[in-house]
Amino acid sequence: MAYLSDPKETVAVLKRYGFAFQKKFGQNFLIDAHVLDKIIDAAGVTKDDTVLEIGPGIGTMTQVLCERAKEVIAVEIDRNLIPILTEDTCRMYDNLTVINGDILKTDVEALVRERGGRPIKVVANLPYYITTPIVMGLFEKHIPVENITVMVQREVAERMQAGPGSKDYGALSLAVQYYAEAYIAAYVPQNCFMPRPNVGSAVIRLTLRKEPPVKVKSEERLFAVIRAAFAQRRKTLVNSLAGSGELACTKEEAVAALRAAGLPETVRGEALTLAQLAALSDVFEKPY
Repeated sequence: MAYLSDPKETVAVLKRYGFAFQKKFGQNFLIDAHVLDKIIDAAGVTKDDTVLEIGPGIGTMTQVLCERAKEVIAVEIDRNLIPILTEDTCRMYDNLTVINGDILKTDVEALVRERGGRPIKVVANLPYYITTPIVMGLFEKHIPVENITVMVQREVAERMQAGPGSKDYGALSLAVQYYAEAYIAAYVPQNCFMPRPNVGSAVIRLTLRKEPPVKVKSEERLFAVIRAAFAQRRKTLVNSLAGSGELACTKEEAVAALRAAGLPETVRGEALTLAQLAALSDVFEKPY
């Protein structure tokens, strides 16, 4: 069988169906077999695994996943791609379920529950504009996921594993750190896609933690503090907290909270570790 990682095969399929790329879906199909292997190897896909593939496109990665995994659930938003997947490129696989839908509106928890509740692996070549909502949605819903291995914009991958004090460090870095361990498995140039994106990409694996590295009284409050801390990076943390609609605190209360958490009044959010922000969020649970 000719695999779709061969650009000639991809072009042939697209011509056969008269397929037109849709900008609104951020479609960039992978056409490099080596990168494909790096993604699936990083995810550690085996014959015991159920894999959720987000945005299978014409089935380039789906073909290889079906051969390596026990079962593949592919969620594709573009209805024009469904006949290509089900009647052509992946029709030979009986361990594949194709769902036409928006992953942000799909009940992934129900899909996992229907298959016995064993943690799944998530693999995707994600549209860049929607990377963060998809990853955060999987985190926040506490869906049983072993790891998430995704192709994302290089800049986003670097933000996901950034540490305090760096220009890439922000709310996404802290969310990833709280829920998972991040590892960049490969950097991918633009010529590995059709059509070529304007930016470089990276493959990142997020291995879900069994327990967060910090304990907090309220996860919701922790992330409200984190969002406030990075909403306006140039401001000091006192001003960022006081200006946050979510926390509804005065400048005086913000100063008192920082003191109670053992932090200087002049500190900026980007200088703080997850542990320091966790301590600060717990202080907000108490009267001053």
